[in-house]
Amino acid sequence: MSASTNKRVDEIKEDGRGTPNTVHDRERARSTRQEIAILVRVILDGEEISEDPVEELHGLSTTAGALPFGSLIQRRQKPDIAYYVGSGKVEELKGLVEFHAADVVIFDNDLAPSQTRNLEKALGVKVIDRTELILDIFATHAQTVEARLAVELAQLEYSLPRLKRMWTHLSRIKMGVGMRGPGEKQLEVDRRLVEKRIHELRTDLREVEVRKERLVRSRAGRMTVSLVGYTNAGKSTLMNALTGAGVLAEDKLFATLDTRTRRWELPNWGPVLLSDTVGFIRDLPHHLIASFKATLEEANQADLLLHVADASSPAVFQQISSVYRVLHDLGIDEKDTLLVLNKIDAIESPNGLEALLARYPNAVKISAKTKQGFQDLHRIVSATLTRNFREIVVETSVSNGKLLAFLAAHGDVLSKQFTESTVTVRCRLPQKYVGAIDPTTATVRDVPVHNGQNGESLEDVA
Repeated sequence: MSASTNKRVDEIKEDGRGTPNTVHDRERARSTRQEIAILVRVILDGEEISEDPVEELHGLSTTAGALPFGSLIQRRQKPDIAYYVGSGKVEELKGLVEFHAADVVIFDNDLAPSQTRNLEKALGVKVIDRTELILDIFATHAQTVEARLAVELAQLEYSLPRLKRMWTHLSRIKMGVGMRGPGEKQLEVDRRLVEKRIHELRTDLREVEVRKERLVRSRAGRMTVSLVGYTNAGKSTLMNALTGAGVLAEDKLFATLDTRTRRWELPNWGPVLLSDTVGFIRDLPHHLIASFKATLEEANQADLLLHVADASSPAVFQQISSVYRVLHDLGIDEKDTLLVLNKIDAIESPNGLEALLARYPNAVKISAKTKQGFQDLHRIVSATLTRNFREIVVETSVSNGKLLAFLAAHGDVLSKQFTESTVTVRCRLPQKYVGAIDPTTATVRDVPVHNGQNGESLEDVA
């Protein structure tokens, strides 16, 4: 390296996020096995962006253990077929890589296998895209057998069309005497092995899903609430504050991947089950959505979703929209959902909170850290769960002990009236259990709802 190049490297400026700016800092980073990374994002027409387009990518790359040093942003109508970025930007990117002595280039977009190969050939360093980066983070944070199976499946499904990048020796396998023939390319052998492993993982995960579904169904007698939201929105912190669960809560993207379910004593209501789920993110890879089906079963079966959003984030509107898109992809976007605006204690300008409430007037504002707004949260969650109940009158035989036990276990029995052969039970029962009553053994009718002023029912007024 020339003296002028040394001088340029020594003069690298800090990028505002605490990135090391000297050769000494860089060498120290290398000693801890952090790779110097250049961040790239291509913004296509119609795409929503925040004030800092690479802020989230910076957080993801840092979580993965990389050391972001520089960034490149380009606006395009559509991606370039060969490189995703334009050919001029490839040269500019090559200069950044050489200037910072980078080890890896990380794209905030999903690249085709051919684009990745072309970029690596042009830049001379490793190139990974958004999906591969997220998969790497998930692989690092997966703790349970379930999560590890899901991550491995997603990684293999991602890598299958990219095997050419992994293998450059495509010579035919040598066969023994009497076994000579056309043979197979190493790539074909590896593809078959990967496909076999994918089949095994899908079988194992299906068994996990069946066990998970059985476990969730076993909680049918309890009302369940599930926390969903963008990664690092404070779901785990909120769960710890509500239940004392002791779930890992860090200021880091995807700090937790495994579902935790704990008992939540909801004031003026009683015990409910509260579950913390894996965080979502913009453009969450479809491989992960499919692989983590078992992990997200809690949200799928929940009576209420608490959508936790980071109200202090500059990209909060985009994050809320991203979560709703993932819920739609999972087929659970029609469930009762309560938007919870967390971290209001970290909002610097009151105008930011006012803008949020103007757009989402029914949202609950809280701070999981200081427990501000918890009374409102308790009240609104209780009211929302109550909406799922019906007040009914059930008439059945006095010998129908199975139904009487069912009503007592799943509902709130208000009164009983007996005759010689029948019993009339007035109770409040969750809507989902009303349909479970066998109409051949009992008669069910709704109790008219009164307005509380003149005794007329709402049905009569209508």
